[in-house]
Amino acid sequence: MASTSFQNVSHGEYDAFLTFRGEDTRKRFIGHLYTALNNKGIYVFRDDKQLEKGGSISPNLLKAIEESRISIIVLSKNYASSTWCLDELLKIVECKNREDQIFQIFYKVEPTVVRKQTVSFGEAFAKHEEFFRDNIEKVQKWRHALKVVANISG
Repeated sequence: MASTSFQNVSHGEYDAFLTFRGEDTRKRFIGHLYTALNNKGIYVFRDDKQLEKGGSISPNLLKAIEESRISIIVLSKNYASSTWCLDELLKIVECKNREDQIFQIFYKVEPTVVRKQTVSFGEAFAKHEEFFRDNIEKVQKWRHALKVVANISG
């Protein structure tokens, strides 16, 4: 059985950019997913650093998103509570011009919760709207990006 590979990577480029909420998925799911992708020859960027809430997304991270052929978004219960995750998501949606460049995984969260932004996603956005009340446009961009991703068929 032949395996598919994304190899053909130039310096500084990745086959896939992996975005996830660490507290929800890092210890088990992400580790297994990352290993499985690497075992198939898929060169994956994964940012494992603990990031401060409200911190700015780094230029290196933005570059990794831009240079990745695809993005894999692991949407979990607390994904929307992280402004860092939402900034990554927004950049992914802005950079990837075809739906086949974005893959979403709903990890212990229903797609309708993400799409309609209810339950934990609704709670997170209520907090973001309060915190960013002087920049509500940013919150609206995050909401739109989540809807785009949640509506991709897969």
